[in-house]
Amino acid sequence: MRRLSSCAAVGLLVACGGPPAAENPGPSPADTTTTSATYAPPPPLASAPNGGPGNGSPTLGAGGPASSSSAAASGTAPPPAPPPSGPPPGSLARGDGTPADSELEAGDTAYLADDLKVAKAHYDKAKRLAPKDPAPRVGLIRVALAQTGIATDYAAAPKNAKIKALVRQTDAVIKLDAGYGPAHVEKGRLLLILGEADPALAALDRGVELSPQDPEAHSALGVARLALGKTEEALKSFERAVELDRSNPDRLTNLGTAYMLRGKVDQAITTYQRAVNLAPNDPRAHGDLGTAYLAAGRPKEAMGELKRAVALDPRATFLSNLGYAYQLSGDLKQAVATYRQALKADPKLGSAWINLGTALAKQGEIAEAEKAFKTALKLDPTDPRAKANLAELEDLKKKQ
Repeated sequence: MRRLSSCAAVGLLVACGGPPAAENPGPSPADTTTTSATYAPPPPLASAPNGGPGNGSPTLGAGGPASSSSAAASGTAPPPAPPPSGPPPGSLARGDGTPADSELEAGDTAYLADDLKVAKAHYDKAKRLAPKDPAPRVGLIRVALAQTGIATDYAAAPKNAKIKALVRQTDAVIKLDAGYGPAHVEKGRLLLILGEADPALAALDRGVELSPQDPEAHSALGVARLALGKTEEALKSFERAVELDRSNPDRLTNLGTAYMLRGKVDQAITTYQRAVNLAPNDPRAHGDLGTAYLAAGRPKEAMGELKRAVALDPRATFLSNLGYAYQLSGDLKQAVATYRQALKADPKLGSAWINLGTALAKQGEIAEAEKAFKTALKLDPTDPRAKANLAELEDLKKKQ
């Protein structure tokens, strides 16, 4: 199912459904040969692996609800929301019973079911029935974005001509009706894909102002705020998005990632657990929860979640994190083997090279560890972790 739910790869985030955007340092081991061991952080925010408007793989929204904050503080999940009345969150249909609105509703249903051809046909018919209504035009833009196959991560396609053309289409819709919130939201999401954080923020601020009950408006706004380093404001946006759309696991993973970025690991674990309960076959949800367990120093619990993530999707970041869980548990042999699996999947994953080096060094394989750190440094000459580990290896060799 296609869900509207922004996810982004900003700062410490890993793009949902895409390659790692960055790595987050793990706990610092006491042994000098294992310092700077790292794990890749959770994925979330401009859209989730489901792809599609508002959800995006780009998986990483103002004023956080008191219930979310208090639940986070206590470490317990808030009670489930009552079943919503009317169209589901993110729908373009208004529920007014007109022929055009019936077509919008059918388009929304098909779009959420990933049946883009049928969705386009219904949105086209709604446009013919109500040529001055901006809603079917936004629906067609959503379908067009999904059909490109472009990940909706932050800065996923900085100069893409198709995305720029869709931005121009949103401008035309806004010219038709400047007070239609979803058009501003869609423009903001497209600008996020282009990596244009400031104009995206302006568009999404306007979208939230016009559509304060739209969870996607808040979620996408959170992505823009993260892109600009406004993590506390982003957290409030994601909390509001979850309050408005509690049954969407992608919004929960975005919120969990924001908690991680703010150092609220216990709240992140609770939030990710809710996402896993809602989407037990979503590798990202399991990977995020495993990462949070790593950050909490709970490697055995992390191992279970990361094994499940790898079974569902053997991507490099999940494997590297699983290797780190083995390493924290003292199983260096299995850690090394798992890091090598991760590097086979993505030879450019710097954190996996560093983790491999620390595990090898702890096994006394100094020469091989040095090669791993040098490879990480070659991939990113500015990485302080690789430099620090190489320096410590030199000191160790001198002592030996």
